[in-house]
Amino acid sequence: MSTPGISLSRLAELHLFHLTRPNRPAVTDTEYDIIDELYFVTPFRTLSEKTKLATPELERNLRVLLEQDYVKCFYPDPDTELAYEITSFGALARDCYFLATKPGLLAHNSR
Repeated sequence: MSTPGISLSRLAELHLFHLTRPNRPAVTDTEYDIIDELYFVTPFRTLSEKTKLATPELERNLRVLLEQDYVKCFYPDPDTELAYEITSFGALARDCYFLATKPGLLAHNSR
C-alpha cells in the first residue's frame, strides 16, 4: 500500500523521522536500564529484581516511559495489551507485564 505521489522509501524516511524526532526526550540512566530489560515481555517482579530498583522508583519510571510511548503494558497476561491510564496504573503496576516499544528501543539504542 502506498500514498499517491510518495514513494515507499520516502514514507519510511518520514516514519523514522517521526519516531526519532527531536522533541522526544532522551532516556535517563535509570530509564535506559529499564528498557534494557524489556526486549521481551517481562513481568514487573522480574523487572524489579533485574534493575534492583525499589518498587516506587520503578513504578515512577515506568509511568514516564509509558507516557513517552517508550514502553507498553500488558494485563492480566502477557498477551493482553492494556492502555496506560494514570488513575489506575498504581493499582495494577505490580501485576503487569512490560515491553519496550519501537520508539523506546530507538531511544535506548541511540544513546
